[in-house]
Amino acid sequence: MNRILKPRLEAFAGAKHFYLDSQKERPARTGKKVSWNDKYGNKHDLDFVIEVGGSETERGMPVAFIEAAWRRYTKHSKNKAQEIQGAILPIIELHHLAAPFYGAVLAGEFTDNALAQLRNNKFSVLYIPYRQVVDAFAAVGFDIEFDEDTSDKSFAEANVRLASLSDAEKAEIRVFLVDASKNETDKFMTALQATLERFIVQIILVPLFGTEAKCMSVEEALVQLGQLDKTKPNGSLQKIDVIVDYNNGDTIRASFVDEIGAMDFLSKLAG
Repeated sequence: MNRILKPRLEAFAGAKHFYLDSQKERPARTGKKVSWNDKYGNKHDLDFVIEVGGSETERGMPVAFIEAAWRRYTKHSKNKAQEIQGAILPIIELHHLAAPFYGAVLAGEFTDNALAQLRNNKFSVLYIPYRQVVDAFAAVGFDIEFDEDTSDKSFAEANVRLASLSDAEKAEIRVFLVDASKNETDKFMTALQATLERFIVQIILVPLFGTEAKCMSVEEALVQLGQLDKTKPNGSLQKIDVIVDYNNGDTIRASFVDEIGAMDFLSKLAG
């Protein structure tokens, strides 16, 4: 399934001067896997990551994370959806200040509940049903339809046939799937583009000045609030809240202990 989306991702990233990382050798990291840590320090291997400022020799800031998966039976689909969610969301939390895009490319048998679970967690989903995959291989005379009753002999013969596919047959299968999934792929790419090409509508800065009043009870806190002088605020800077609103509806909210941290954050947004 990676090969269906990869050409579109490569064209998009190249045109917009992003770096697309996928499973390959890259001097900027070790091995062929695209691995990123989540907020707990756990490492996850991903299919595609798009970076700003990345190159073959230097890792950039990740702005899109995309996972791909295949499932033959619906009984396994929810577990896979949960696995993708469990891997991606903690990474997104770690990089929340970039408000990155995150998506899943799924093929085979996935229940409506499994797809809804991902979408409800703000994933963009590109779904290619099992029947489309079967039809794509049938276009080159290869019957890949199987179930739990399929014999080991049939599986072995199919594996031999799969390994012997010519480049022309692979290209025909790819074209069939690209055409069959065009509407879904276009929606997915539109969502990606909307995130990576968004622009800032407004930035709200909320500096908080004051003096801490530590209270030992609710009653004491109520007394302190009752004595609050809103006409003559005083005290030192406690924090600066920064709210960034984008044209596509995304919002980043961040808090900093001083103006240096806020200025560094805004400078990174300016890129």
